[in-house]
Amino acid sequence: MGRTLIIAEHDGLNLNAATGKTLTAALAIDQPVDIAVLAADADAGAQAAASLKGVETVFRVERPENEHPLAAMLAPQIADLAARYSHLLMPSTTYGKDVLPRVAALLEAPQVSDVMDVIDAHTFRRPIYAGNVLTTVKAPTDCPVVATIRPASFAEAEAGGNATIEAWQSDQTLPTHTRFEQLHSAQSDRPDLQSAKRVVSGGRGVGSAENFDVIFRIAERLDAAVGASRAAVDAGYVSNELQVGQTGKIVAPSLYLCFGISGAIQHLTGIKDANLIVAVNKDPEAPIFEVADIGLVGDLFEVIPELEAALSQ
Repeated sequence: MGRTLIIAEHDGLNLNAATGKTLTAALAIDQPVDIAVLAADADAGAQAAASLKGVETVFRVERPENEHPLAAMLAPQIADLAARYSHLLMPSTTYGKDVLPRVAALLEAPQVSDVMDVIDAHTFRRPIYAGNVLTTVKAPTDCPVVATIRPASFAEAEAGGNATIEAWQSDQTLPTHTRFEQLHSAQSDRPDLQSAKRVVSGGRGVGSAENFDVIFRIAERLDAAVGASRAAVDAGYVSNELQVGQTGKIVAPSLYLCFGISGAIQHLTGIKDANLIVAVNKDPEAPIFEVADIGLVGDLFEVIPELEAALSQ
């Protein structure tokens, strides 16, 4: 029997919800699962990973170079640890998409990307053509299976585990051609877009960056994350970390509420796994209505105030 290693995604203190969803996919392979937490101080992340049900061992991989998640630094360490495993998994987030291809190259293994269903230990289903086609792929058996897992397609793993925590350190010499300079990130009290249970998005129909305040207001009422279409981002209404879609973030909330979004195929790819899609658009022919569970033809600047009044009651 083989063994699966998951590389945890974390912020230094908390695990990203995508790690728990990757664990659900790993358990479907039906073999023992371990998790590695790479950080300068991995204690908090390791404790969180050890509490996930189904994990046998958590490895604390601590080096000063791991304080910032640079793919060039992490990949050699991961490849060193993963050499003993039959399967290596990471979430299909910006983090996993950055790091895992380098690891796959070091392991001389092909990568299976955006796995959305596990058929068996070497057979997986994944989307292609912007999600319009689902294809079944079979990974080779003469090298490790290296795969990114699409978080939107799996439920988060349950808590209640009590995995063993062990320290592990690679003796690999790390590259010197890449170094951390500084990090610029937007600060927000809103839930994380990719893991939020509720998402409120705005599109080109919102009209301007100033008007986007109505989207933030209704998201505040619903304790929801804020998203946007590519058209809204390209128009400068909001920053690109809020973009939802094929070239943005894939989301799978319980509720996806969108205003002024026409429904380009690239956007629909990013929301197809939402449980309930509610769309408001003044164009009755907007493609978004073809996928929406609930659609309302109307002016968002009239609908939102009415919705706010209802919520305040």
